[in-house]
Amino acid sequence: MSGSLETTNLLLGIMAAVSLLEAITLIAIGVTMFRMYRRAATTAEAIESRYLSPMVSQLSVVLDDVKEVMTTVKADTERVEHAIQDTMVRLDDTADRMRTNVRFKTRHMVGLVRGVRAAIEEVLRSREAAYPSRNSILNTVTESTHE
Repeated sequence: MSGSLETTNLLLGIMAAVSLLEAITLIAIGVTMFRMYRRAATTAEAIESRYLSPMVSQLSVVLDDVKEVMTTVKADTERVEHAIQDTMVRLDDTADRMRTNVRFKTRHMVGLVRGVRAAIEEVLRSREAAYPSRNSILNTVTESTHE
């Protein structure tokens, strides 16, 4: 029985040594990981201070300029739209005045032309009533035969 206890103790000793080696390895890995984290954080801070901070400040300046330009463009656009609307109103007023003036100046001539046209139409109607044309006679004959 003593042989089996010695074997058990030996195996327990080996297991304890392996566990100790595992613990030391885990601690070493933890320390190494912490150092790598610290180095990465330092590198990230260096990159940020060297590259990102100046870029962010320059970008901020550029964005402020863009905002100022957009404000100016918006104001100019509103001013141009207002000018176009005023021009359209003036153009409509001018067209109305021209239409009124043309009508006023040509109303006597239009009246004269309408009167002459009415007189010519009346003369033609009275002539047709006095001398029926061949087509009107045919139409009369055709209408009477269909009834």
